[in-house]
Amino acid sequence: MQIAVSGANGFVGRALCRILKNAGHGVTALVRRPSCMEEGVLERVIPDDHFASVARGNPAIGPIDAFVHLAARVHVMQDAATDPLAEYRAVNVKGTLDAASAALQAGARRFVFVSSVKALGEGEPGRPWREDDKPAPTDPYGISKFEAEQALLAFGQARGLEVAIVRPPLVYGPGVRANFLGLMRAIARGIPLPIGSVEARRSMVYVDNLADALRALATSSRPVHGVYHVTDDDDLTVAGMARAIGVALDRPARLLPVPVGLLRGVGRVTGKVAQVDRLTSPLRVSGVRMRAELDWTPPWTVAQGLAETARDFNASQMQ
Repeated sequence: MQIAVSGANGFVGRALCRILKNAGHGVTALVRRPSCMEEGVLERVIPDDHFASVARGNPAIGPIDAFVHLAARVHVMQDAATDPLAEYRAVNVKGTLDAASAALQAGARRFVFVSSVKALGEGEPGRPWREDDKPAPTDPYGISKFEAEQALLAFGQARGLEVAIVRPPLVYGPGVRANFLGLMRAIARGIPLPIGSVEARRSMVYVDNLADALRALATSSRPVHGVYHVTDDDDLTVAGMARAIGVALDRPARLLPVPVGLLRGVGRVTGKVAQVDRLTSPLRVSGVRMRAELDWTPPWTVAQGLAETARDFNASQMQ
């Protein structure tokens, strides 16, 4: 098959292009500026207008069999935009629909959209989120992702395009950035962390597991439709995650057993209630549909994924 991948030069995009190519598929990498994609990947530079031009067929990106849409306005902790929701909607809703239009024009029969666990909300309903649960997003990013999901499903039904939606939780792996990278740095430096008593469990997914699930959805001979959750199927506690990172780095994680109630009190005093709540609250997803409908299970364990992540981190520290 020939698969188009938007955001192909990003963290997940590069892993997906590699896995698709290694599985024998052709890959059309859609990027906004020339990039150093690996050999055998067809690179197409497209205008920086969130697929508006491509939706009109300029430039043409086909022929393709499926389209995996990773490009997005990502979550920003401190957004400086005057109207953040409008900015997210312009890229994550309208841009996604334009990408779906471009996919149809290029001959695709299937569109795989990478949404986010934030389309569900910040917490969980006392158990892992299932694919058929009613979402309750709270921030502009999550709202825009959920609106994109709904708009895409309606578009697909009206235009005869199979639409599969993936809501990944925390994604980690070689090249990871943001909070996960900060946690690795702190553990590597032996900095004490006040999370030894945080027993909330969080789902996460190794980047190659996510990429392999996207491959399975894009190339399955079976029909796919609707929402799919992808996870490593091994939900660690926050403290357990830090300890596992320490094992992978061969550094003892120095965790202080600060009571969760005290952490939340500090969050109220410092104006960081949302950040502390995210750290101390569980957020799990169930990947039952991927197993039941595609017979898919994660190829890599958490220990293997963390080992690869740590290996890349250690190599980057030596440069």
